[in-house]
Amino acid sequence: MIKKYSITLGIILALVLFVGWNYPTIQWTYLFNGKNLDGWVKRGGEAQYVVEGDMIVGITGKNTPNTFLCTEKDYSNFIFEVDFLVDDRMNSGIQIRSNSIESYREGRVHGYQVEIDPSARSYSAGIYDESRRGWLYDLGNNEAARKAFKHNEWNKLHIEAIGNSIRTWINGVPAANLIDDVTDRGFIGLQVHQMKTAGVKVKWKNIRIMDLGTTTEFPQIITGKPLK
Repeated sequence: MIKKYSITLGIILALVLFVGWNYPTIQWTYLFNGKNLDGWVKRGGEAQYVVEGDMIVGITGKNTPNTFLCTEKDYSNFIFEVDFLVDDRMNSGIQIRSNSIESYREGRVHGYQVEIDPSARSYSAGIYDESRRGWLYDLGNNEAARKAFKHNEWNKLHIEAIGNSIRTWINGVPAANLIDDVTDRGFIGLQVHQMKTAGVKVKWKNIRIMDLGTTTEFPQIITGKPLK
C-alpha cells in the first residue's frame, strides 16, 4: 500500500514540475508611471491629457476631432486592465491593436476599440472598429453586461486579446467575445471623443498590461502586486 501511494505521489510531483517548467511566469506591467506621460504620444485631435495624482485625465476640446493618447510600444497578445470614471455626457474607449499609418487616411487612428459608453444604450465593453468597419460586437443581446456599468463611479475593464480572440469584461461581467483576425498588432490608446462642449472629463487609473508577446496561450502563472 505504501509503495502504491509513493508511485502516485511521484506522478503528481512530476506533473507539477512539468507544468511549472512549460508555463513561464507572466507579470503585470503598469503603462502609466504616476508622474508624467512618458511612453505615450497624442494622435488625432486636440483634446487634452493631464496627470492628476494616480490618474490620466482626458479633457474634451470644443469641436476637435477624436483624440487618442497612445502607447509608443505596440502589443500583439496580451491581457489588459484599466479602471475608468467617465462623465455621463461623454463617449470614450480603449484602443487595442490599433495603428496610425500615413497610407491609411493620412495617419488616422484606426483599429479595435473597447467602448466606454455611459449613454442609455450602455455598450461599455462592446467592440467597435474605429475609423474602419464600425460595430463588430455590440451589447444589444447582453443585458447583464449593459447593467454592469456604474454611472458616476469607477468601473473596471478587463480585456484579453490572444490570437484571433478578443474578449472583454465590465466589472467582472462577461461582455464581448469576438473572433477576428484583421489586425494582430498595434498600440493601446485612450480615446477622448469629439464633442461640442469643452472641459468634459474621463479618468483612467491602474492601467496595466500582461504582455504575452508572440504566444497565443493563456498564462498559467501570474504574479505582480497592485501599484501603490
